[in-house]
Amino acid sequence: MKTRRITILSLLVIGSILLAACGGTAEPAAEEVVEEVVEEVVVEEVVEEEVLTVIQLVNGTLGDKSFTDSAHRGLVQASAEFGFTHIVNEAGADPAKWEPAFMDALLDPDIDVIVIGSGDLMDIMVENAPLYPEKYFVMFDNPVDFEDACSDCGNVYAVQYMQNEGSYLAGLYAGLMSEAGMIGAVGGKDIPVIQDFLVGYKQGAVDAGLAEENVLIQFAESWNDPAKGKELALTMYQQGADYVFQVAGGTGVGVFQAAEEAGKWAIGVDSDQAIIIEETDPEQAAVIATSMLKNVDKSLYRAFKLFYEGTLPWGTNEALGIPDGVGLAYNKFYDEYTPQDVKDKIAEMEAKVIAGEIVIATVF
Repeated sequence: MKTRRITILSLLVIGSILLAACGGTAEPAAEEVVEEVVEEVVVEEVVEEEVLTVIQLVNGTLGDKSFTDSAHRGLVQASAEFGFTHIVNEAGADPAKWEPAFMDALLDPDIDVIVIGSGDLMDIMVENAPLYPEKYFVMFDNPVDFEDACSDCGNVYAVQYMQNEGSYLAGLYAGLMSEAGMIGAVGGKDIPVIQDFLVGYKQGAVDAGLAEENVLIQFAESWNDPAKGKELALTMYQQGADYVFQVAGGTGVGVFQAAEEAGKWAIGVDSDQAIIIEETDPEQAAVIATSMLKNVDKSLYRAFKLFYEGTLPWGTNEALGIPDGVGLAYNKFYDEYTPQDVKDKIAEMEAKVIAGEIVIATVF
């Protein structure tokens, strides 16, 4: 953090000569008094507010119209409102470049806060955070082990999203809407956070009346391979699925391409993807019936708001569920495609989840 101080000192010297005179043409009197007044006006110190430099470290690239872009959107908003400097390092798809990118940010004396959303960088963050107490770390979407592995991480804040709750609604929706009685989901990688989406998705589908074996699951093992996403989704559509949920970042764009090609339906993730994609590809947007919202943007904006208020709970995990952290996109496509009885059922079950009447399974 950088602070600049400016000191202004003003001295005003006023010379006043008081003359005692007699008549209109008097010479200076013997009692002449000369008084010099020195007045120190103000010593004013102007302190320029501390300016944070925040780096968003992306293990991939921007442009997924989903998870990564949502995080970026929240940081851009927070930067504009709170005045910090926001920079982005897109480390690319090669995992060999991710840890070096993290270390570059860590060793840069101008960077104050490192924001990451990848479990692949968890170990290196946990290892280094206690060694750099002057740095701050914001981890989103992955829980940090503050009890053991990161017990000295008082400079780390972690926010998670109860994606199992939001995905429950996505599975419920797909199950209620499916005419084939079979739906699918494409995951980016077979990791705990993605499995948490899928257990909720399956539970929602079952509560909608589908058999669990009629929920097809495949993993692309990549966040940046739309061709693989399209291949997996097309296979599911050929097997009879009519709705496929993408939980795969940039890979998920291929799911939308497959839905458009096959004349089927897709469900987006993290952002309201239909509305975002409509700007450039309205035909593709029209096959995205809804999206499971993971409000990464709102959560990161909130984190920096709390940071500036001095109330961000460092050294803890926070989990945000329905409605603050996750939900469904109730947009114009949802309104157009969804029968009223399905809308009513979704609203009913959402209220029960919020009230705790329905407990959603989780892998955490």
